[in-house]
Amino acid sequence: MSAFRWGRGASGLRRALWPAGPPGPLAEEGALSGVWGRRRSLSASPCEQDRRKDWGHAELLEVLEARVRQLQAARVSEVTVRRPRPARLPEAGGFQPRRKAQKGGEGTAPGLGGHWAQKLDQEKWAMQRRKQRLQAKLQVRAQQLACEHRLRMVPQLLSAPLAERLLRWEQETPRSPWEEQLARLLREAPRRLSCEAERAHEAGGAPARLETQQQRLLAFLECCLLSGHLPLAHHVLVTCHSKWRQRRVLTLAAYNTVMLGWAREGSFKELVYVFFMVKDAGLTPDLLSYAAALQCMGRLDQDARTVQRCLDQMAQDGLRLQDLFSSVPLCQEEQAALLQAVHKAQPTFSPPLQPQPEPQVNTSPLLREIYAKEGPVSYPKLHLPLWKLQTLFQQQLRVEMATTVTVESVEKAQLLTKEVLHARRTLKQLRTAWVEALCAGLRDVKASEARAARSGRPTLFPYLCLLTERELARLLLQTLQVLPPQGESLLSLAQQLGLRVFNRHAVQKKQLSQVQALQQRYYQYLHLLASDTQVAVPCLPRQYWETLGAPEAPHEQPWPLPVLVQLGKRLAEMLVEVVRMPGSLAAPQGSCSLIPVLYHVYSFRSFRQIGILKPHPAFTQLLATAAEHTLTFEAAEVPMLCPPLPWTSPHTGAFLLSPTKLVRSVEGTTQHQRLLDSCPPAELHGALDALTQLGNCAWRVNGRVLDLVLELFAAKGCPRLGVPAPPSEAPRPPEGRLPPDASPAQKAELRRELARCLKVAREMHSLRSDALYRLSLAQHLRHCVFWLPHNMDFRGRTYPCPPHFNHLGSDLARALLEFAQGRPLGPRGLDWLKIHLVNLTGLKKREPLRARLVFADEVMEDILDSADRPMTGRKWWMEVEEPWQALACCMEIARAVRAPDPAAYISHFPVHQDGSCNGLQHYAALGRDSIGAASVNLLPSDVPQDVYSGVAAQVEVFRSQDAKRGVRVAQVLEGFISRKVVKQTVMTVVYGVTRYGGRLQIERRLRELSDFPQEFVWEASHYLVRQVFNSLQEMFSGTRAIQHWLTESARLIAHAGSAVEWVTPLGIPVIQPYHRDSKVMIGGGIQSLTFSHSGDTSQRPNTLKQKNGFPPNFIHSLDSSHMMLTALHCYRKGLTFVSVHDCFWTHAADVEVMNQVCREQFVRLHSQPILHNLSRFLMKRFCSGSRSPQHLKSVRTGKLQDTLKSVPKTGAFDLKQVKHSTYFFS
Repeated sequence: MSAFRWGRGASGLRRALWPAGPPGPLAEEGALSGVWGRRRSLSASPCEQDRRKDWGHAELLEVLEARVRQLQAARVSEVTVRRPRPARLPEAGGFQPRRKAQKGGEGTAPGLGGHWAQKLDQEKWAMQRRKQRLQAKLQVRAQQLACEHRLRMVPQLLSAPLAERLLRWEQETPRSPWEEQLARLLREAPRRLSCEAERAHEAGGAPARLETQQQRLLAFLECCLLSGHLPLAHHVLVTCHSKWRQRRVLTLAAYNTVMLGWAREGSFKELVYVFFMVKDAGLTPDLLSYAAALQCMGRLDQDARTVQRCLDQMAQDGLRLQDLFSSVPLCQEEQAALLQAVHKAQPTFSPPLQPQPEPQVNTSPLLREIYAKEGPVSYPKLHLPLWKLQTLFQQQLRVEMATTVTVESVEKAQLLTKEVLHARRTLKQLRTAWVEALCAGLRDVKASEARAARSGRPTLFPYLCLLTERELARLLLQTLQVLPPQGESLLSLAQQLGLRVFNRHAVQKKQLSQVQALQQRYYQYLHLLASDTQVAVPCLPRQYWETLGAPEAPHEQPWPLPVLVQLGKRLAEMLVEVVRMPGSLAAPQGSCSLIPVLYHVYSFRSFRQIGILKPHPAFTQLLATAAEHTLTFEAAEVPMLCPPLPWTSPHTGAFLLSPTKLVRSVEGTTQHQRLLDSCPPAELHGALDALTQLGNCAWRVNGRVLDLVLELFAAKGCPRLGVPAPPSEAPRPPEGRLPPDASPAQKAELRRELARCLKVAREMHSLRSDALYRLSLAQHLRHCVFWLPHNMDFRGRTYPCPPHFNHLGSDLARALLEFAQGRPLGPRGLDWLKIHLVNLTGLKKREPLRARLVFADEVMEDILDSADRPMTGRKWWMEVEEPWQALACCMEIARAVRAPDPAAYISHFPVHQDGSCNGLQHYAALGRDSIGAASVNLLPSDVPQDVYSGVAAQVEVFRSQDAKRGVRVAQVLEGFISRKVVKQTVMTVVYGVTRYGGRLQIERRLRELSDFPQEFVWEASHYLVRQVFNSLQEMFSGTRAIQHWLTESARLIAHAGSAVEWVTPLGIPVIQPYHRDSKVMIGGGIQSLTFSHSGDTSQRPNTLKQKNGFPPNFIHSLDSSHMMLTALHCYRKGLTFVSVHDCFWTHAADVEVMNQVCREQFVRLHSQPILHNLSRFLMKRFCSGSRSPQHLKSVRTGKLQDTLKSVPKTGAFDLKQVKHSTYFFS
C-alpha cells in the first residue's frame, strides 16, 4: 500500500475520531482560518463540501508527516527529510519551484530511505498545488455567496440587442436618463422568441402543471408585495427570466405585479428593468403596464415630455387613456398619482366620471315579472329599527375582525376538584411555553425560507410574513385543541391550516382599506330593511346596494391549492417538531424529559396508506381532565348578527369581511369561478337575488326545545331521539386475554369485535362533537336575532354558509330554529299548523288534508299533553317520525289554541310544504308523461298519490307472477315487499343511482326485517332491484327515455374530450367538475403528500362520472331554478320564505299564498322548451369549432349531432293541471 492510499484510509479514521468542532491548531493557519465548521449532515452545499475536502487534505498531510517520523526512526543514519509544514499557504509571490533532491552531501540518503524522502517531497508539493486551486475555488464561491446575499436587480437578457443596449447604458458616463430607456423600449416591437426558446417553452410540460406553476409564482410575487419584500420578488423574477426552463412560468401578470410594486415605491430604474424583461420575453405591455409606468412618473414628478411620449406609445398600441381610470383596478391614491402624471402632459384632461352604470336587466322570460318596474310590490321589512340594526352591524364587524368566536360549551361542567384545577394550570403553563417555542420556530423557518428564496425560487417565506408569529402560533394551538383522539390526516389538516391563514390575511387586508367605506354604505343600505325607515323607490336589496356607491375593490385571489397544502403542511410539521410536554404527564414515575405532543403515524383507510397526526394519549387525557368550558369557532362558521351583504357578483356578498365563495366547490377548483366571471353580470341576477333573499331571513332559537335537548344531552343522551350519547357509553372491548391455545377462529372473532368497538366509539365521538357544536352555538345565540347567509353548489342548489347550526340539518337541528319575525295566524293559520303536525308524524301520508285535520283534533289531548309535560306525560311526540319538530309544533299549537283569539296569535313557527318525489315530478313534466304525472301528484286528485307505494304494488305484481312460475326467491319474498323496502331506491334512481347501489339499499332494508330469512338477502336484493327498475320503466317510460338521452349525450361529449356544460333556465352557467385526477406532490418534511386534483379543466374529463352525473345534476339544476323562482316571487309578495331544496318554509298564515306561487312557477318553468334549449346549447357548444383532431372530428361530431337532435318525444300531459293539484307540494 502506498503512503498516499494509506494516508487516505488513516484520514478517514482520524476524521471519525476527531472531536466535534473546528480543530484548534489548523484553524489558526493562514487564510483558511475559520473555513472549517461543524459537520451538519451527510449532504452539504458545494461550499461545505469544499471545506471538507480542505479539512481532509490537511489531515492527510499530518498523516504523511507522521509517516516521515516513522521512517526517520527506522533509518536515521540514511534518511534526512525536511519536516513538512501542513496546510501552510504560499506567500504572496506564489509557489517556488520544487527543488530536486540533492545527491550526496547533507540531506541525502542512498537506497530505500532516499526514495521515500523523494516520494514524500513530491506528494507534499502536489498537495500544496491542490491547496492553491482549492483556495481559488473557495474565493470564487465566497464571491458567489456574497452576490447571492445581494439580491439581483439587473436582469440577464436573452435578446442580444436588448442586452447590449442595457450594458451600454450601464457603462455610459454620464448615463442617459431612465426615461429615455423606457421610451425606446416602448417603441420596440415585442421580440420574437428564438427557435431554441420556443422549443424550450413548448417542452415545458403538461398544461395543467405549467398553469399550476404560473399560479404559484404569481401568488408568491403578490404576497411579497403585500408583506413588504418587493426586492425579493424582483430578484425571483430576474432569476426566472434568466433561465429558459423557468421563463415559461412567467406571464405578463407576473411582470405587471412587480412593476406595480416599484411604481408604488417610485423606483423608476427598477421599473425600467422589468420593462426590459417584458420586451425580452416577447410580450406587449397592457393597460396595467402603462398604469404602473405613469403612476411612477407621477410620484417622481416627471417632466411633460417624458409623460407625453409614454401616452403616445400607449395610443399607438391601441390603448385608450380613459381606460386607465375605468378598467384598471387601482386604489384612490394610485389613481391620484396616475392623474398627476397625465396632467403634466395634458393639463386639461379629466378622468371619465364613474357614471352610475345603466342597470343591466336580466332578459330571461322567467324573471320578467321580478324585474318589471310596473306592478304592485310589497317587499318585506325586518322587524327591527334602524338603530338596532346598526348596533348589530358593529357587533358582527367586531366578530369578523377578531376572526374567531369563543363560545361557552354546553358539556356538563366538571366539579372544580384539585385534579381539574391542576390540569388547567398545567395546560395554561404549557400553552404559554408553546407560544414562545412556536414563535421561535417560526422565526427559524422564515429565515430558512428567506435563504431559499434568495436562490431565485418561490418559497413559503412571504406567506409566513403575512401574519405575525403570535397570530400563527395561536392558530396552530387552536388546531391542536380540536384534534380528535384518533388523529387527522396530514393532508386534510394541511389544507385547513393553509386556508385559515389565507382567510385571516384576507380579513386583515380588508380591515386596512375597506372598513370605513363599508360601514357608511351598509348604514345607508339598512334604510331599505329597517322597520322604521322608507326608501324612495322600493327595490331588491342587490339593486339598492348597487345604487349606493362605486363597485367594490378587487377581490383577493385565492392561493393555489398546492400553496395552501404546502403552507399548511409546514405549519403542521412545526406543531410536531416544537410542541412538547413533560414525559411525566405520560408516566407519573417517568422521566421529566420533554416528549412530543403530536405523533406522525401511518394508517390504512380504504386500502390506502395515509399519514396521520395523532395527539399523545396523555395530552388527550389532560384535556379531558381539565374539561375546559369554551369552544372556539372561525367567524365564518357562526351565524351572522346582522343581515348579510347582498350578493352583487361572484366575489361579493354574505359576510362583511370573511371571504365567501358564491359557488362552493372543492378547494383548488377554479373552473366554476372562471365560468361565472365570463358570464354577463345580468345573467346571474336571478341567482344572486334569490341567495340574498334567503340570507335576509331573520332567525331565533326555540328556547323551550333547546332546554329539553340540553337536559338529555347533559345526562346520557338519547340516540333514539337523535341526542348522541357521551363516549363513556361506547361499547367496551372484551376484557381479558385469549388462552394460549385459542383457535384462529376465536382470534379472528376477537379482532372483529375490537374493530367494531373502535368503529362505534369513533362514530359516537363524531356525533357527540357535532351535537356539542350545534347546541353550544344555539345556547350562545339563545337571546339573539341572527341570519344565515347562503351560497350555492355548481348546480345552483342553495346552502347556508355556517356549517354547524342551520336549518339544513337533522330533525333536532330544525326544531331548534324559528322565524325571528312573527305573523298573526289569520283565519287558516291554525289549520295549517295542525296539518303540518300530522305531516311530521308520518301517520296520515295517504289521507286527504281534511282527514288530517280531523286526526289532529282527535289527538288534541296528546298534543297538549306533549306541550305541557314533554318528559313526564304520555310522550306521544316521541313515537312519531320527526319527534323534535313535532314537539315544537305541539307547543306552538298549544299556545295558539289557548290564546284569546287564535287568529291574532303571533306565530314564529315555520310550516313546511314538501315536494312529492320532486325529481320524478320534474322528469314527468319534462316528458309530459301522464302516467308518471299522476303518480307524483302533478294531476289533481282527492287523495295524495304515493309513488313509493305504487312502485311497491307493481313490484308485488311481478313477484306474484314469478312465484306462480316457481321462482324460489319470489316465493320467499311473499309478504315482505313494502313501501319502506323500495322507497330509498325509487327516491334515488332519479338522481342516478345504479343497480349496484340500489341493491345495497334494498339489502340494508331486508336485513332490518327480523323475520326475513337472512340467507336469502343477497339473492332477494338482486331480484328486487331488477323488479324496481322494471316497474319504474313501466310507470315512467318518458322519464327513462330522457335519462337515456342525457346519459348518451354526456358520454359522447366526454369522449370528445370536454366536460359537460349547460345553462340553467335562470341563466346560471354549469360545468361538471369531473376530470381525470392530476397528481400533485408536496415533497420534503415528515412526509411527502400526494393528492389528486380532479377539478382541473386542462385534464381530460372522467367519462364515467360525466355520463352518470349529467341526468341527476341536470334535474338538480331544474329544482334549484324552481326554488329560486318561488323565493323571488314570494319576496315580491312580502312573504318570509326559506327552503331546504324541495322543502319550502313560510309562516302558517302564508302557506296558501306560497302554494299558489310554487305551482305557478313550476308551470312557467316547464312551459319553456327546456330540452330543446339544452339541445341547441350543446350543439352550439360542442359541435362547432375544432375541439378534436380533424380525422376524428367528423365522426364524433356527426354522432353527437345525431344524438342531440333526437330529443325525446313528449306525451300529452297538460301542465296547467298542476295549478289545481292540492298534493303537488303538501
